[in-house]
Amino acid sequence: MAGSVIRYKPFNVGRVVVWGLFALVLATVPLLFTSSLSQTMLSQMGIAIIVCLSYNMLLGQGGMLSFGHAVYSGMGSFLAIHTLNLVSGGLPLPVSLIPIAGGLAAMLVAVLLGWVTTKKAATPFAMITLGIGELVWAMSLMFPEFFGGEGGVSGNRVTGAKTLGITYGPQIELYYLIAVYTFVCTALMFAFTRTPLGRMLNAVRDNPERVEFVGYDTQMVRYIAFIVAAFFAGISGGLAALNFEIVTSEVVSGHRSGAYLLFTFLGGATFFFGPIIGAILMVLAFVMLSEFTSAWLLYLGLVFLFMVMFAPGGVASLIMMNVRVAAFGHLRKLWVSYLALALTALVVLLGAAVMIEMVYHLQLNAALGPEIKFMGMALNARGLDSWFGAVFVMLTGLGCFELCRRQFAREWTQIQESIEKEIKRRETL
Repeated sequence: MAGSVIRYKPFNVGRVVVWGLFALVLATVPLLFTSSLSQTMLSQMGIAIIVCLSYNMLLGQGGMLSFGHAVYSGMGSFLAIHTLNLVSGGLPLPVSLIPIAGGLAAMLVAVLLGWVTTKKAATPFAMITLGIGELVWAMSLMFPEFFGGEGGVSGNRVTGAKTLGITYGPQIELYYLIAVYTFVCTALMFAFTRTPLGRMLNAVRDNPERVEFVGYDTQMVRYIAFIVAAFFAGISGGLAALNFEIVTSEVVSGHRSGAYLLFTFLGGATFFFGPIIGAILMVLAFVMLSEFTSAWLLYLGLVFLFMVMFAPGGVASLIMMNVRVAAFGHLRKLWVSYLALALTALVVLLGAAVMIEMVYHLQLNAALGPEIKFMGMALNARGLDSWFGAVFVMLTGLGCFELCRRQFAREWTQIQESIEKEIKRRETL
């Protein structure tokens, strides 16, 4: 057309490479970790990736702090397990499509509850989600016909038509089903961030008054995003129902919603890939860390406190900060400081862990005597020398860590100033 300017969006090779690597990792990682425990953990990681990304649609992209996101993943689980039992009773529906049924069910629940939830933003929104979450959790114990009571609802995923001979009995078959859903849902949620609605959701987060001034309904933007997030959360819940073959009231509990919040924040809510990191950490903490110590929740709390104090942007922000430094060739200047910070942090952790384990031993295993074994060390939980040594190690580590942190801060400031000068020099060329 005459007088018009046609702009072509350049083909992003880097993005295609990243998505290709993501698909390759999903396809090959069970071939590297072949044990049944590994396959189970990988399946849980795929499920957690979907639900954490869906939660980040609210928190990271929309600035909506929700304390009840487990309501929608949990309702997806319950509807999926009931659908699975209907398939066992003769319903002609492939088992591979049951997670979509869970997503649609969660979306319907969000349509009903989301209009009230999204009428307010910020703190009122958080309180409303907390109230709705507690309400649904209480209902799960009041209506055993649907929620199954304390025993929950169980099913059998080896049922229905066997498409291509796939029964979903072996864990590896279910893993690849979860991997397909994980890749597709991740791609769709990333695409959502590039849509006008996704951009408007960011604007509602940053400046809702200006969005209202230009004529958009901020509640409607939040409401639609809330429904979309619930749909993906329901898919994750449906996959979880197939994975565990049982759904209990715990899936709609407040601490499940708290776990989504905690690990999405730890991964990095301001970056799209941050919740993926958080989901992996969540499964590792729930499955592996809980096997090593009874105080694993306390360790999680300490890690969360540490991240809030020193890296509020989460793990993803640390990665991107160092990618930027590496792009300008300054990363090699920091490796000594990083090594010193890591070693001193480990010393602090060792001292704190010894005290935590001794306290837990005195509280939970006092009948076994005061002697405990921890990391090859023989400790006396009632002995003054063990407590003095633990306190001394922790305080020494804290002092050394603070010295290293200050030195690192000076080096980091110098590097950032050098980068800014380099950017200005390039702009003048």
